[in-house]
Amino acid sequence: MNALKAARVATFTYFALNGFLLGLWLVHIPTVEQRTGIDHAELGRLLLLLGLGAFVGMRIGGKVTDRVGVKLVVPVTGVACSLTAFLPGLAVDQWTLGAALLVFGIGQGLMDVSMNAHAVVVEKHYKRPVMSAFHATWSLGGVAAALTGARTLSWDLSPATTLGAAAALGVVVSLVTAKALLDEKEVHHVQPTGKRRVPRRIWIMAVLAGFVMLSEGSANDWSVLHLQDVLGASPEIAALAYGAFATTMTTGRLLADRIAAKVGPVAVLRWGAAIGALGIATAALSPWIWLALAGWAVAGAGLSGTVPQLFSAAGHAEAGAAAANVSRVAGLGYLGVLAGPAVIGWLTHVVPLNIAFLLPVAICVVASFSAGVLRTDADRERVAA
Repeated sequence: MNALKAARVATFTYFALNGFLLGLWLVHIPTVEQRTGIDHAELGRLLLLLGLGAFVGMRIGGKVTDRVGVKLVVPVTGVACSLTAFLPGLAVDQWTLGAALLVFGIGQGLMDVSMNAHAVVVEKHYKRPVMSAFHATWSLGGVAAALTGARTLSWDLSPATTLGAAAALGVVVSLVTAKALLDEKEVHHVQPTGKRRVPRRIWIMAVLAGFVMLSEGSANDWSVLHLQDVLGASPEIAALAYGAFATTMTTGRLLADRIAAKVGPVAVLRWGAAIGALGIATAALSPWIWLALAGWAVAGAGLSGTVPQLFSAAGHAEAGAAAANVSRVAGLGYLGVLAGPAVIGWLTHVVPLNIAFLLPVAICVVASFSAGVLRTDADRERVAA
């Protein structure tokens, strides 16, 4: 295996590890909630600390990664994320759980930015889109976590035991995989001096990431309740809504790189957001369960390739600032994931749940019409010629 292929496999490994660590915590939420004696409302507030920590970690990680380089930062953040993933399993009350989630969030954010920055380095060497496949691997890591968690819970293992074992595994994987990473200097980044003004298109990308990830978050958290409460589906059938969305999301990300190579990232974002809007609208307005399930599946397929295109474009926008720009786009995107379920929940106090879904439909339409922000100067020159 040559160095570039080895680096790509290493990047897949870090993405899978990150998704696995987060997914394993999500699987243990009910158990930890019971152990700490908190209710659903308190849990919801504490989970915001996870998001806050991730946002802080992304901002810090972006600056550090650009200064130090991905080859050193990625394994260090992998170790940090693995060790902090162990902390929620030790929580005994709301205070210790809140502190653990804040620290774990920082670890997640640090690793998220650094591994995406290395993905940008790998993509530059390949000279073709490869970002979406990395994000698909992150989703597969979550699937592995769900299967692992289901098994360990059936064995009555405590969260501390399972998360501790995952932390130890994560540390080993992070260190062993490090040798295959590429050195950021190989892509001839030029470090900026003085205070740098962030290009306006980076902030537009960040807002669009927030939009599409808000839509993802809304589907993740509310699609099951939509089928159950609005359409009267049984819990077993309603659960298929999330399954349909997640399956097409993962499948779409495995295919999105090839599609982007043929039609370009602008088209992937434009048509992907448009298809996402169509899918969510179909699910929201459908009077039939089967059509709603189809709508959520279409939404997952459409949205699957949008976020990787934004991350990739941000990473390629400026030499020497790949990680910082990715942190801005990922940070606002992560806020969108957190805000989506909360905003939809607030809207349900005013309108029915299915009507509340028209908000993500609208912002997906905005993202579709704004896809031209991904067009580079070289692209504009070719169009003008």
